[in-house]
Amino acid sequence: MGSVLLTYVCIIWIFSSSALEAPLDYLTQQSFHPGEEWLDTGAKPIQAHGGGILYDEKSMLFYWYGENKDGPTLQPDPRYPARVEVIGISCYSSKDLLHWTNEGVVLKADADSPDSDLHSSRVMERPKVLYNKKSGEYVMWIHIDSRDYSAARAGVAWASSPTGPFQFLGSVRPHNHESRDLTVFEDPAHEGLAWMVYSSENNMVLHVGVLSEDYRRLNGTWVRTMINQQREAPSPFYHNGRYFLLTSGCTGWAPNQAEVHVANSMLGPWHSLGDPTRGGTKEAREKTFWSQASFVMPVPGLPGRFIMMGDRWNEQDLRESRYVWLPLWVQDPPNNELMAQMKASDKMLWTSVIVGWFDHWNLDELQKFPLA
Repeated sequence: MGSVLLTYVCIIWIFSSSALEAPLDYLTQQSFHPGEEWLDTGAKPIQAHGGGILYDEKSMLFYWYGENKDGPTLQPDPRYPARVEVIGISCYSSKDLLHWTNEGVVLKADADSPDSDLHSSRVMERPKVLYNKKSGEYVMWIHIDSRDYSAARAGVAWASSPTGPFQFLGSVRPHNHESRDLTVFEDPAHEGLAWMVYSSENNMVLHVGVLSEDYRRLNGTWVRTMINQQREAPSPFYHNGRYFLLTSGCTGWAPNQAEVHVANSMLGPWHSLGDPTRGGTKEAREKTFWSQASFVMPVPGLPGRFIMMGDRWNEQDLRESRYVWLPLWVQDPPNNELMAQMKASDKMLWTSVIVGWFDHWNLDELQKFPLA
């Protein structure tokens, strides 16, 4: 997969520290511009909020799934967050992670069935898609909720193609608990093993559980973690035998400080490595550069190098929310005699995770480890 990405991405990359005031030219864009308007290949703003990336080996394309919020922002009840009536889950495809083609709404709202989980009056957030090699199916998990966020369920859908259409199978409360912000994660260390991580218990606790072999259900293995820490937006990733979990606090659409945890197993125990952000201003770091992470994507061919995908939510006009994609580095503990004598649980605490701020950046930046 690494050679595939480098084939498509080895174009002329240009790094700049100045900010653009106009929308990016979707045909000539050569770098990522966090917080700027991002147009698809049809010159329309990308609508894939709270999303994630799937690389499909069969089509040799990246697929970006996210919430379509291309409607008016409403505030029907001041007790609850502003919203857009549900449109559905959008899909975009790309060869190089920069230029995205709109593949349409692959899981649509059901405007005619008020009792449906997919009714436009409900909530459909943070979709993530896995490919199940055994079944040949693409499986999507989504946060499904009521307008007041009291339903707190996890929805699942499947398709035979990455571009859908996805067939909705229903929703559950995983392990009979509330499920709000969620993600699913295929374990790089164990083929055929996938996990769900979701915010539960009134967003005070994270739950981590194992998906079934077909990725459509959960099996009985799960744990509670980060108890009473009030974390959401879980974004797991893996490097060199260790698991990492990037999360945000719970402040609605408003940004807050990120935190990253490390463990030797997805079942924990998890240990905090603190705030990973570097660069920019102190205020920006304390707000995760005015964004909330939705996904951490490994960059093929560059071990320890990732992209943090984030959303800069615009509560007044959610369709105008922007994307903040930034380089994320993992640096292993130093290889010395002291480290060799440490237990694995102690040694992993010397791992460094850094999310660096750049006004403009390209994949070449990922090959340089930043100064702390």
